[in-house]
Order: sequence, then C-alpha cells, then structure tokens
Amino acid sequence: MYYDVFNGDADGIIALLQLRLAEPKASQLVTGVKRDIKLVEKLAIEKDDTLTILDISMAKNMDGLEAALESGASVFYADHHQAGDIPQHDALDAHIDLDANVCTALIIDQLLDGQFHLWAITAAYGDNLIAKADELADRQGLTSEQKEQLKELGTLINYNGYGAKVEDLHYHPADLYQALLKYESPFDAIADEGSPYYTLQQAYQQDMDKALAIDAQYRSEKLGLFELPNNAASRRISGVYGNLLANQAPDSAHAVLTENADGTYTVSLRAPLSNKQGAGDICSQFETGGGRAAAAGINALAKEHVEAFISAVENHYS
Repeated sequence: MYYDVFNGDADGIIALLQLRLAEPKASQLVTGVKRDIKLVEKLAIEKDDTLTILDISMAKNMDGLEAALESGASVFYADHHQAGDIPQHDALDAHIDLDANVCTALIIDQLLDGQFHLWAITAAYGDNLIAKADELADRQGLTSEQKEQLKELGTLINYNGYGAKVEDLHYHPADLYQALLKYESPFDAIADEGSPYYTLQQAYQQDMDKALAIDAQYRSEKLGLFELPNNAASRRISGVYGNLLANQAPDSAHAVLTENADGTYTVSLRAPLSNKQGAGDICSQFETGGGRAAAAGINALAKEHVEAFISAVENHYS
C-alpha cells in the first residue's frame, strides 16, 4: 500500500501536490490539522508498504518511522523541522533542510527541477517566507499583481490548516489537497470561480476582521502578545494572524494565544523576521511545545506559565 503522510498546512499540501502532479499515484492520505504532526505512528505498516512523509518533524515521528522501517516499508521523507538523529537505513530516502528560508515544498521543487515552480512559490508565501518567495517570483518575471495572487492563495491554504480539530476547518486538508490537484498551476485555481480559493477568501476575511479588532495583551520592543477567545474563528486565524503581525513589525517577536476549552492556551510564536531564529528553542522549554527556528508553538500553555513564556521570549531576543 502507498501512504501519503503530510501536514495539513500550505507547505505540506503543496509539497504533496507537486509530487503527485509529477507522479500520479493512488494512495491513502494521512493528514489533519496543522498541529497534528504525530501521524506516522497511527499507521499499521506492513512489509513492502511505501510511505511518502512531508512537512512533519522527523524527531516527533521517530518511533513511527523506525517501526515502519523495521516492518520492511520504504520511506521517502522531506521536511524542514527538527529531525533529531536521522536513521541510517537503506529503505529511508531523507531530504531534510533546516534552513530558516526553506520549506518542504521548496525541497520538493528542487528535487523535481522546478517542474511546478509556481506552486512551490505559493507554498513559500503560505509558509511566510515572503522575502524568499518574492525573490523566486522576481526570477520568474511575475508581475506585482501575480505575486500578490500567489501570496493570497498560499495564505488561504495555510489558514485552512489551523484549528483544534478538523471540524474547525473549512476543508479537511485531504479534501483541499484533492480539490487543488486538478490545477497544474496556482493561476488555474485562481481563474476557476468554483475553486476553494474563493470560499477561503471570504471566510479568511471574516475571521481576520475579528482578530484585528483585539488589542495587544502585552507589548514591548521585543514582543507583541495577543490573546484570542475560545472559538473556531480564533483557532482558524491564529497562525496567519501571527504571520501578518510579524510582517507588520519585522524586528519584534509575536505570540498569538488562543484560549482552549480547558483554560490553557494554544500558542503560535513567530520569531522576528529580521532575526529568524529561536522560536523552536523557546517553545521547546514548555511541555507540548516545539517547532522550527522562525515559527513554533505550544499546544497547551497553562495560564500561570504565561509570564514565564513572556520572560523566555524577552530574554532570548534581548
């Protein structure tokens, strides 16, 4: 059996999109909300199964990966998150790049020699690698209007991945992937009035307007912290809202705290765009935290630990 295992955000969806446009394959799709990253261990792998794993931390999936390899499966793994010690195994084809200006879709783009380069640029925009995406778009000779279109599409696909559960989302990530698979170019998706682009565009604006009406809970030269209420709109907008804040004030870190049903907070942390390091290290200090250098999060931060979180961010970037 073939398994395609991928993060439910723009980077994971578009990484797989490029691969399957290049090499169509019937597979079992394994994905979920953006923070649902321990996906490999959920599978009942058998000998001769083939896994493609995209945009989820190898370190977080090591038990499942090692079990799959021991079962006799072949694994292709591409990612830009924390990897840990990569297993040395003949059946593992690993492509890991932790550069803060690389996303998984760009890794796949390189492996495919740019076959679906416009989709890779869209993913880079969606993963908030704005400067990198602009650079690649300029090399392609895209107009300012075309760049804005790809940026919006990438942002909308990424927006759809955020939520505490799949029911929070407008599309299940597997369904969104399959809906986009019929478009060889992102501009084809934008040109089709029946594509998910238009559904997500309207929903995004409604959720963003609610977030923008909320004042900062804490602000200093080093950090802006915003608290969103416990509802589906907040969970959907939290990540792309953090990206928006980061782009508005590139020399500051930004944290978006969304209240959970149990009184804890889900945290989205963005490192300063002018100093894209440290976010993963900061969040990893807290239970249920992790991520990469430029963007990271905590799934359940107790309210009594918010001050410690603020101090950790301030101290790191001081």
